[in-house]
Amino acid sequence: MELDLRGGVRAAPVAGDTPDERRALRFAPDPRDRAADPAHVVRTARENEEDGLDSALVVQSSSWPDPWLVGAWALAATTRLRVAVAHRAGVTAPTAAARSLATLDRLSGGRASAHVIVGSSDADVLRDGDTLSKAERYRRAGEYLELFRRTLDAAEPFDHSGEFYTVRDAWSGLRPAPRGELVSFGGSSPEGLALAARHAEVYAVPALPVPETRRRVAAIRRAAAGHRRTLRVWRHLTLILGHDDEDARQRASRVVRDALKLTADPHDPRWAAAVQLDRDRERGRSDPAHGAAQTVSYIRRSVAAAFVGSPDTVADRIGVLRAAGVDVLQLDLAVEDDEDRELRRALVRRLRDPHGSGGRGGW
Repeated sequence: MELDLRGGVRAAPVAGDTPDERRALRFAPDPRDRAADPAHVVRTARENEEDGLDSALVVQSSSWPDPWLVGAWALAATTRLRVAVAHRAGVTAPTAAARSLATLDRLSGGRASAHVIVGSSDADVLRDGDTLSKAERYRRAGEYLELFRRTLDAAEPFDHSGEFYTVRDAWSGLRPAPRGELVSFGGSSPEGLALAARHAEVYAVPALPVPETRRRVAAIRRAAAGHRRTLRVWRHLTLILGHDDEDARQRASRVVRDALKLTADPHDPRWAAAVQLDRDRERGRSDPAHGAAQTVSYIRRSVAAAFVGSPDTVADRIGVLRAAGVDVLQLDLAVEDDEDRELRRALVRRLRDPHGSGGRGGW
């Protein structure tokens, strides 16, 4: 399938007072506080578009700005960029969420989609009043997506009675612009794979070794074929780019050093309260009594998982994922100045045309 390159739009800059601090703190846990900075949303959305990316993700958490509104601001500032809005099933009624997506899609000329999630942290979903266990959230998500899709598609009013939702005479007076991709879904569990196969056009595959990625891609496409459907496969990639491989390795070392230093203050509660650490604690990755150690572990794991190298080297690694069946690639990297943007553009050129003028030595 055709390659789709995805970036991201945050409601506000990463924590940090300087470009170097923000580059480092991209690899730290995200604080629960996040402002809504209209100029930042406009600038980053336009830079995504100008640098050759096709789409951008707006992320979601219980204390962050509303992703539908951030997505709307980004779409209003651009003309080509598509925006996928992260939306947690259960936060709002599926009929209301479907109307939000349809409205945003129509206002943007067919450039909006929803990335539906179930919530990876029990603690974070509880902050929005969701008391269900993760297994129950997956079960509810199936009914949610059924109603969500039905609201988007129904030509006339309908009724629904289920375990979690009951609606009467439900209908949306507008529909999204006709096209292929409206909903994406992730989840590494069998339940997540089954829901994506039935309801989504894009499946977000977790970060896995290449052989397991290949098996997962084959499994989701088999499952989708069982519903007479096809899916694209999306993989998030964290990147540290440099002018050559040694430059990139030095940047990665600085990122670790600076991130550890910036998060070391035991009197600063921002890092230990991060949602990512809630999730780590719930999965048994860390001891809840040692917040500073959790932060250190998170930073080291985040940098270790990054693709580090020149645009050519990183493009070669990404080529292996493309061969495994991944066709939506989210390029998550620091873009703080013109040098960062040129490195991103070089990678985009190489991915678009692996053997052409944008290839090795041409950037």
